Amino acid sequence: MANDDEKKAIEADLAEPGDANALQPEIASDVEVVGVAESLGADKYVFAAFFGAAIGVAFLIGKILAAIWSSFTNWSWAVRQMPWLLRVSEEERSTYTTTAGALIGVIVMVACLRNEGIRRWADDVALELSKVTWPKKETVTNGTIVVIAAGLFATIYIGLLDRLWGFVTTLVYGA
Repeated sequence: MANDDEKKAIEADLAEPGDANALQPEIASDVEVVGVAESLGADKYVFAAFFGAAIGVAFLIGKILAAIWSSFTNWSWAVRQMPWLLRVSEEERSTYTTTAGALIGVIVMVACLRNEGIRRWADDVALELSKVTWPKKETVTNGTIVVIAAGLFATIYIGLLDRLWGFVTTLVYGA
C-alpha cells in the first residue's frame, strides 16, 4: 500500500502545473479499475453473455407465468380450487410473475456458471473470439457500400426486365 502512495507522490511531483495529462490522486483509483476490467480478458464476455441470457430467461419465464395465470383465471375449475387467482389485479400479477421470472433467471444463470461443462464451453468460445481478427471500420464501410450498390443495381435490372417482359406479354397475348 505504501508503494502505491509513493508512486502517486512521485508522479504528482513530476507533473508540471497545468499539465492536463498529469495523474491526479483521484484519477488513480479509476485507472486501477480499468486495469481490473482488462485483466478479466475473455471472461468479461463470458459473464456478459451469461448475464444477457439470464435477462432473456427472466423475461421469457415472467411472460409464460403471466400467460398461465391469466389462462387459469378463465378456467372455472381453477378459480374454484384457487380463489386467490382473482383477488390479485392485473398489475400485481405482472409484478409477481416478473419477480418470479427474475428469480428463476438468476438461479439458471448461477447454475450454468457453476456447471463445469457449460463454463468450459463458454470459456472456449470466448477464447476463440479473442483470436478473431476483426475488420477495420473502413473495410466494413466499403463492404456495406458495395452490398448496397449491388442490391440497388440488381433491383433496377430486375425491374427493367419485368417491365420489358410485361410489354412483350401484352403484345403477344393482347391484354
